[in-house]
Amino acid sequence: MIVQLRIDDRLIHGQVALVWTKELDTPGIVVANDSASENEMVQMTLKMATPTGKKLLIRSVDDAIKVFNNPKGQGMRMFALTNCVKDALKIAQNVENIGGINVANVGRFADKSEGEPVLVGSTLMLSHSELDALKELSKLDVPVFQQVVPSNAKVSIKTLLKDK
Repeated sequence: MIVQLRIDDRLIHGQVALVWTKELDTPGIVVANDSASENEMVQMTLKMATPTGKKLLIRSVDDAIKVFNNPKGQGMRMFALTNCVKDALKIAQNVENIGGINVANVGRFADKSEGEPVLVGSTLMLSHSELDALKELSKLDVPVFQQVVPSNAKVSIKTLLKDK
C-alpha cells in the first residue's frame, strides 16, 4: 500500500527525509522518476539523502507501477515520491490502494515553453499541461491535498483549483 504519494520537485530533501519519513513511519521510500532511474549521480545523491535505516528504491514510473502492483508488496507500507503531477497521475490511474496524494512543492523548475506557469498554491506553480494533469488527478477517488509539512493543515486540491 502506498501510504502517501508525494509530488515534490526535489524528491528527497530535508522535509521528506527528516519529517515525513518519521510521520508516515514506512520502512522505506520509492522514488518513481524516469530520469533518476537512469542517472547514477542522481541515484547517489538520493541515497545520501535517505535517512539511516530506511530502504530506498529508485525506479522508472512504469517499473514503480509494477512494484506497487506486485502481490508480494500488498502488505508493505510504502512512501512514494514523484517530481511532477503527470507522473503522479499515471501512478494513480494504474495503482489501487493509495492512501493520499500530497501535491507539496511543484513548479520551481516549471517548463515555460507553454507560457507563464499558473500559481495554484503557495508552493505550486504549474505549466498548463501540469495544471490539466492536476485537474484529472483531483477527479480520482483518492484524497489529493497540499501539505508541505505535517504541522501544516491539509488543503484540498479541489479548493486550490477553484477558478483555475
